[in-house]
Amino acid sequence: MFVCVCNGITDRHIRDAAAAGCRTASELTMRTGCGSTCGSCLQVAAEMLDEFHARAEFPLPVLCAA
Repeated sequence: MFVCVCNGITDRHIRDAAAAGCRTASELTMRTGCGSTCGSCLQVAAEMLDEFHARAEFPLPVLCAA
């Protein structure tokens, strides 16, 4: 799914950047260009980064619900 249509950034690009250590939307913009044109995608991109890192910190579903 395209997250940043202006720059052709997909959810896969965002997950790959997060896996490589990207933690903030501004860092994501520097690494991928996501949000650098109109910026309307930054909220969704930031939520995706947060979700990725939350899952990485609590890999077991039971821990996420606790």
